[in-house]
Amino acid sequence: MSLPVATVITGIDSMDILQQALDAVTSFKPLGANEIAALLWKTADAARNGRYELFKTATKHDSTAKHPEWIE
Repeated sequence: MSLPVATVITGIDSMDILQQALDAVTSFKPLGANEIAALLWKTADAARNGRYELFKTATKHDSTAKHPEWIE
């Protein structure tokens, strides 16, 4: 939530989850520049090659890649 966003969609299936979302909004404090830099450094290796985000880096999970007629 430290980056600019236009819309955040959160699933709410109970009053407890709604309260959790409201608590997150009201208690949110953005990370400082040093905290962001530390987080990026800590996660750089995992993010480097996409091995944990195959939906972004491979066609294994992309039905459109298997059905190019969908985009015509």
